[in-house]
Amino acid sequence: MPPSLDILIEHGVARVALNRPQVHNAFDDALVAQLTEALGRLDRDPGVRFIALTGNGSTFSAGADLNWMRGMARANEAENRADSERLAALMRSLNTLNKPTLARVNGSAYGGGVGLVACCDIAIATDSAKFGLTEVKLGLVPAVISPYVVAAIGARQARRLFVTGEIFDAAYAQRIGLVHELAPADKLDEAVDRVLHWLGKGGPHAQREAKHLALELGGALDRETGHTDMKNAALIARLRVSSEGQEGLAAFLDKRPPAWAKEK
Repeated sequence: MPPSLDILIEHGVARVALNRPQVHNAFDDALVAQLTEALGRLDRDPGVRFIALTGNGSTFSAGADLNWMRGMARANEAENRADSERLAALMRSLNTLNKPTLARVNGSAYGGGVGLVACCDIAIATDSAKFGLTEVKLGLVPAVISPYVVAAIGARQARRLFVTGEIFDAAYAQRIGLVHELAPADKLDEAVDRVLHWLGKGGPHAQREAKHLALELGGALDRETGHTDMKNAALIARLRVSSEGQEGLAAFLDKRPPAWAKEK
């Protein structure tokens, strides 16, 4: 089985690609573990100045893997909580890396994929990408990624997208602040390289301090980070084993509407 990540380091840039194109770069235990480890290692590598995150294939990340979701549906609350805590550790690691991070959003992003985009310092997306925080359709909530999504788009926009679960396009994602810039697919690398060019002009120590200054002023470093992660992991674990969460997951896996879904 190929590794879940492709990593190429050149000219001080670590290009990290989610490498599960056959399942649209969906998350599973292996991907979460490998990405968490890789980000920590790259953050410590003195030869790496910037980290660019993308996906192989046509999708950035579709969120949770189907088989992973089957496991969630069968797991008890404690197992679900441990699983969520591992995902929370990944998101917090990406959000607080010392080095500038850039999301090269090569295609659509849903659920946890949106979380990865929100955790990066800079996000550039193809203009055909679609986005969605669709957890409520499964009787769940985007608990683990919520601090980062709210920080990126604000509480007002999050309230709409969290409760509707609607799919939105790249132009909307840019308008609400989830992504900074859009480019046609054939110009995406040019747009990314242009930002990397400007990043290369900054002092590494100053950039590290500037990043943490922005996080601190935005309130991200003031929270009881461990408490927030544990609270959100406990919330999603509780919802996964609830009757509504079980119905939502079962309906998704059975490819049918959940019991609460209203017909048009």
